[in-house]
Amino acid sequence: MTLPRRTFLHLAAGAAALPAVSSFAWARTYPSRPVRVVVGLAPGSAPDILSQLLGRSLSERLGQQFIVDNLIGVGANLAAEAVVNAAPDGHTLLMAGPSSAINATLYQKLGFDFMRDIAPVAAIAHSPNVMLVRPTVSAMTVPEFIALAQNNPGQLKLISAGVGTATHLCGELFELLTNTNMVHVPYRGGAGAYDDLLAGLVDVYFPPLASSLNYIKAGQLRALGVTTTSRHEGLNVPTIGEFVPGYEAGTWFGIGAPRHTPAEIVSWLNQEINASLADPTVKARIADLGGTIIAGSPGNFGQLIAKETQKWAKVIQSANIA
Repeated sequence: MTLPRRTFLHLAAGAAALPAVSSFAWARTYPSRPVRVVVGLAPGSAPDILSQLLGRSLSERLGQQFIVDNLIGVGANLAAEAVVNAAPDGHTLLMAGPSSAINATLYQKLGFDFMRDIAPVAAIAHSPNVMLVRPTVSAMTVPEFIALAQNNPGQLKLISAGVGTATHLCGELFELLTNTNMVHVPYRGGAGAYDDLLAGLVDVYFPPLASSLNYIKAGQLRALGVTTTSRHEGLNVPTIGEFVPGYEAGTWFGIGAPRHTPAEIVSWLNQEINASLADPTVKARIADLGGTIIAGSPGNFGQLIAKETQKWAKVIQSANIA
């Protein structure tokens, strides 16, 4: 898959190069009315919580309300399309995440091109997903689970929050790199997934850390590893990559804006978002959710999205996911 990285990153690089005086000039007029932050998942989800948290901070800093709008449907594509088609004036923003990168390949007939039509503004945070197994599974470590799966091809049940979700692709990447074959069982939005895992009806799940931490701490489910390249300080388990070379995945979120949003506005928003992320209260809340702040320039965020889009395109194509 060939991605238009040059065009995408050019938008971000232009914003980063603007002189500070230009940002200050825009600060006098932007935002001129409430800002809509569109989220493709339900209230209470990780991106919704982050949007609410960031919105409150930005509202205080900029003197206008940042209102979260949960626009759910078509794998978060409805939210992305709403922002793509919004006026490029900085008053409609997107809380982007893994689905933004995944859907570029997963959906063949989108009405937009995410890499072309959304300008990266600022990365916010990332967190690991966790490899969870049912309480009665015999494997106590990642290598033991790999051996179990290899000795029982097509017998273990890999569950996810739906076809093409990050929880699904984390599992597919694991299968590709370990030469294992499990049965994929998708749950619509993840509803019922934990109940069935606790009941021993299914075998393994790769959910975000934030939603699984209570089950792990209570000893109800066993965490074998985290999906990121570094161990998580709040969880005493290794990384999957310590046993599976090349394995790396995770959940990340950041803010995007419609293509052609003035670079001055992108630069100003980036500056204010990064300032919000430096606030101790915001930092502590993100840490409570299992996240790590990844503040940076629009260009940094653009590079992250391009890298993630390319990685998941290979997994989707190799696993023949449709």
